[in-house]
Amino acid sequence: MINLDYQSRIPIYEQIVIQFERLVSLGVLKPKEQIPSIRELATSLGINPNTVKKAYEELESKGVIVTMSTKGNFVADNIDAIIKEVVDEKIKNGEKYVIRQKMPKEGTTSYHDLVYGDITIENAVLEDQILIKSDGYPTYNFANVVDDHLMEISHVMRGNEYLSSTPKYNLLYDAFGWEHPEYVHFTPIMKDATRKLSKRHGDANFDDFTKKGYLPEAIINYIALLGWSPKGEEEKFTMDELIEKFSIDGLSKSSSIFDEAKMHWLNGEYIKELPFEKFMEYATPFFEQSKIKGLYDYNKFGKLLQSRIGIFSEIPEKVEFITEFNKIDNELYYHKKLKLDSEVAKVVLNKVVPMIEALEDFSEENLHPVIIKAAEELEKKSGAVYTILRIAISACAVTPGGCTELADILGKEETIRRLKQAIEWLN
Repeated sequence: MINLDYQSRIPIYEQIVIQFERLVSLGVLKPKEQIPSIRELATSLGINPNTVKKAYEELESKGVIVTMSTKGNFVADNIDAIIKEVVDEKIKNGEKYVIRQKMPKEGTTSYHDLVYGDITIENAVLEDQILIKSDGYPTYNFANVVDDHLMEISHVMRGNEYLSSTPKYNLLYDAFGWEHPEYVHFTPIMKDATRKLSKRHGDANFDDFTKKGYLPEAIINYIALLGWSPKGEEEKFTMDELIEKFSIDGLSKSSSIFDEAKMHWLNGEYIKELPFEKFMEYATPFFEQSKIKGLYDYNKFGKLLQSRIGIFSEIPEKVEFITEFNKIDNELYYHKKLKLDSEVAKVVLNKVVPMIEALEDFSEENLHPVIIKAAEELEKKSGAVYTILRIAISACAVTPGGCTELADILGKEETIRRLKQAIEWLN
């Protein structure tokens, strides 16, 4: 209750006096409330009882506390009048001051919230909050109520941390004779089971997610589903659909944990449905940040990636493989189901390379008949030939497109160069 600063120039007994006066003025200590005895306070603070006695004597001389024989010390029952007298004197002397909202000290204050129902708060826990600061400017809590009234705000929607302080605002409305707004308190979005998602603690905000390549409509869709449950199993909504389906009775009283993996999936669904021109509008800046900048046709890569990414910032990593053609490990060609290994790969590549060299109109469409014909002549499944060519062209086990798409991006000359290099490595 009392905290002493032993480095301060203010004597210890004066610090006790000042802090008691403040606790009384704030209503923390109430009229007729018993305070610790001299010995109890001295023991808890670790100081000489005579110091506490001196402080109590001064408080008693000011009328802040009274001593009732052997029963102990109590806050004076006419403390409000005493405080007013002290305050008037300080204002007269030109001291800075604040204006507080005087709260009732007994009874309860109730209001209705559209999510949580009827809320009742004990008035005893409501602090006399500051309305006007010492610089003459209003506090946010005061200005907010006045502004909401003047703007004819009908519904106040905010976080549920304000549930317990809303009675303070309603008492202000009552003091002015104004009608209360309707209240809707939302649960916070949680980072995990114990921590709220907070920009203050370094968590990402809306702009951070858009920079990572999330679509605004996907973010809004996902956030809307945190703390609100629509009727049915559908999860993807346009803004118009959210507006149409939203109802307060679907709001939850339980907090929701932010799951970026879920938002990532939802964003991918939005990306798949974009018109290709719009997709490329979003994708181009990320191609420009990648290792293929200025090297290959972005549109050709875009057609491969639109259905394969969850966010646009994945693009640089997805296309990086095509710039790094390193020696292929023979094990990459092994495929049990297709009966493939490095020896089969050597046969296939030696068969296909001359056929591609002879192809006059080199394109993705024209490569398919060549591969199918090679498969027939080799008595292999076409899937086996496609697989070997994709590995030989990319030097990767997994790629965002097949061999014909990759060859079309690389062009005839580079495709043949890579295939011949793959044969050399096999030899």
